[in-house]
Amino acid sequence: MIVKYNRRQQGFQALELEGLKTKLRNEVDTRRQELIQLSLRIHDHPELSFQEKRASSWLIDFLGSNGFRVTANVASLATAFQATYGQGSPRIALLAEYDALPQIGHGCGHNIIAASAVGAGVASRLAVDQLGGTIVVLGTPGEEVFGGKIDMVQAGIFKEIDVAMMVHPNTRDTVSTPMLACTSLDVEFIGEPAHAAAQPDKGINALEALVLAFSSINSLRQHIKGEARIHGIITDGGQAPNIVPAHSAGKFLIRASDGAYLDELKEKVLNCFRGASLATGAKLEYNWGEKSYSPMKNNMTLADLFSENLQSLGRKVEPFDPRFGFGSSDMGNVSQVVPSIHPTVAIAGPGVIIHTPEFAQAAASEAGHKGLLDAAKAMAMTVVDILDKRETLDKIKREFYIRHD
Repeated sequence: MIVKYNRRQQGFQALELEGLKTKLRNEVDTRRQELIQLSLRIHDHPELSFQEKRASSWLIDFLGSNGFRVTANVASLATAFQATYGQGSPRIALLAEYDALPQIGHGCGHNIIAASAVGAGVASRLAVDQLGGTIVVLGTPGEEVFGGKIDMVQAGIFKEIDVAMMVHPNTRDTVSTPMLACTSLDVEFIGEPAHAAAQPDKGINALEALVLAFSSINSLRQHIKGEARIHGIITDGGQAPNIVPAHSAGKFLIRASDGAYLDELKEKVLNCFRGASLATGAKLEYNWGEKSYSPMKNNMTLADLFSENLQSLGRKVEPFDPRFGFGSSDMGNVSQVVPSIHPTVAIAGPGVIIHTPEFAQAAASEAGHKGLLDAAKAMAMTVVDILDKRETLDKIKREFYIRHD
């Protein structure tokens, strides 16, 4: 006899709870080949940010065929979606990313993020059927470049969400990795062309202005906080070596541990370009990115639940080690409005660097498949913990609002 859970009760007994978690793990294992094939399909057809038409359609089809009510084009994003199973609260969101990197493909392993989210969602139906509540799988495009989750936050997609989770592949198993606030800067220098040999004195070298700004940024780096980052590329350096470049352009990212220091750092970086403009006579034009990634506010109550579940699968959760570096994600913006976690699962050894062809290979390897399945299981089991007792969600939210204030 299956007993429908009443949220006024005290939750399942320990054996009943573990029995339900076992069912969810078994459900993921039953769907092993489906999930791996979905992951490989996305991996073999990489699509750049906001162009993930095939990936989003495959994920939508998978969820729709498994009883989810799916809405496409949410937040006015063509490749975003919302898939819902169950009704009422709590509403637990599992987030899928599926955009790839230029030339490298899935060197960030977003195919695993996508497949693990839908795998956890489908498995979690068993928990919803017994305990109530709602599972919401959100397709969140454009994480690598455009921050699709920021648009979704601004559109109110997370207003009725109680908890949000996603799992990122990496080289270590962690549950509370810090992430940096991040913003972008596009710059241009406008100079004057001239023959580089016959009359170089008649020209204003826009490329020299950009190179000088790069040198200034390199000098600035030794005087910024250790976790802050400044990096960029030259996207236009001139047309021919015998013409004084009349135009140069670059794209830069500035990262910091919090918004206040990011604002301070933005002004210092901009002064590097202003100084280069004054020194060379090239006119500076610049645009800050319309959207900034917020730092990650890890909910440690939620992270502890996930950690226990992940370790039950035989993985050893490691504490954050700054030697392995910092990154940024638009999941940080989600964590500012709803209790969230962004743990990682190891799919390669520590010698493999993320955002490389080697990591892209790992994302389609047996280790990558295991990471996908373990991530799906750990998220699904954490869903059970949240649905089981009302006081668990209360504790998660209490931490969020205390730290939010």
